[in-house]
Amino acid sequence: MPDRYAVIGNPIEQSKSPFIHTAFAQLTGQVMDYSKLFAPLDGFAAAVDAFRVSGGHGMNVTAPFKLDAFAYATHLAPSAQMAGAVNAMKFEGDKVYAENFDGVGLVRDLVCNLQCPLQGRRVLILGAGGATRGALLPLLAEQPAELVIVNRTVAKAQALATLAYQHQTGKVPVTGVGYEALQGVFDVVLNASSSSLTAELPPLPASVFGTGGLAYDLTYGKGLTPFLKLAQQAGVTHLADGVGMLAEQAAEAFAWWRGIRPDTAAVIHKLTVPLV
Repeated sequence: MPDRYAVIGNPIEQSKSPFIHTAFAQLTGQVMDYSKLFAPLDGFAAAVDAFRVSGGHGMNVTAPFKLDAFAYATHLAPSAQMAGAVNAMKFEGDKVYAENFDGVGLVRDLVCNLQCPLQGRRVLILGAGGATRGALLPLLAEQPAELVIVNRTVAKAQALATLAYQHQTGKVPVTGVGYEALQGVFDVVLNASSSSLTAELPPLPASVFGTGGLAYDLTYGKGLTPFLKLAQQAGVTHLADGVGMLAEQAAEAFAWWRGIRPDTAAVIHKLTVPLV
């Protein structure tokens, strides 16, 4: 019998996780079955309980259940504690181990796949939600010169900046500002806001983009989003979306479950949508 894994969400049909993990299993010779699990909005715990009883080994967690998974877990990794959300669980008896691999997946895509070192660079991240919160410590561990969080609600950006500064292992300057207070040029601009999901343009001045830098949209599969189009018009030639982050966070979960880390290149190539 293959070991059973699943991704849980609502909706769930759009998830690429079964394709990704099945490909990883084939690449690494792992005997496992990976499926999609739809749960009612008020039925997360019951659905996970049933999956565990049926012999499930682990789960990925997608919207809107990352906070439910945080509450459900018995053992939270520091990454999950910092993010305040969970995107992967592992079941061992009555123990539920929980991780959040989004941030480390993002950094691995930036540094390894896109060849964009962060050390000594000015980094700007848009949004002060869960995606930003989960990315902060992995980003800061790369020792950028500065990290700025920008958000429409300034207090949220400032609160995240304070949290990140207190919990980082180094002393990277971290500030939270509103869009109207942005100053200077940034080497790396990351859109972790929800704007690209609704094809909206964040109120971002084009002057923040360094032409030799990178503009990265954490949303994937949307082509040239308004954010990326703004960067392109500002002269940025290095544009990327979050497909590599998706694959890398999945590879982290796979390695956590199976003890072997798959190569992600083929999966990234298969899922990439041209930025046009």
